[in-house]
Amino acid sequence: MKKILILTTLLALSFSAFSSQPIKLGHVNSQELLSLMPELDSVQQSLQAYNRDLEAQLRTMVTEYENLVNEYQANQNQWSDLIKQTRARAIQDLETRMQEFRQDSERDFEQQRNQLFNPIIEKARAAIEEVAKEHKYTYVFDTMHGILLYANESDDILELVKKKLNLQ
Repeated sequence: MKKILILTTLLALSFSAFSSQPIKLGHVNSQELLSLMPELDSVQQSLQAYNRDLEAQLRTMVTEYENLVNEYQANQNQWSDLIKQTRARAIQDLETRMQEFRQDSERDFEQQRNQLFNPIIEKARAAIEEVAKEHKYTYVFDTMHGILLYANESDDILELVKKKLNLQ
């Protein structure tokens, strides 16, 4: 990723030699920026509470599972085959539900995380874009991830390349 950042920077600088407008590069550490935003605390608290709820539900299921297994082990010698099979099936069903709950809760937690973080990320992105335009930056890079966060719209040559390749 760092190689791409360096290559992009070198290409931008080489093109600036032929351009009448100088290229102005900027960078920001997105992780640091996001950590400074006051909304982050409430998002983290909401996620922690959400995670606690999921963990509590799982603990309830685990307790139920342990009770079923203990009951089965304690009474299996007294039960008929039909009752043993029924109880064993109930234990297996609960194991399956617990596994599905774990998977579903991980996916659900990630969706919740994205839903809560996206407005903060969009707010930061909008601020970066505004600053870049106000201070006439051509490119702004994220030093944390080595990606391009902002590019001056006039530098997009996609349409020219599509025409060169006869693409629609």
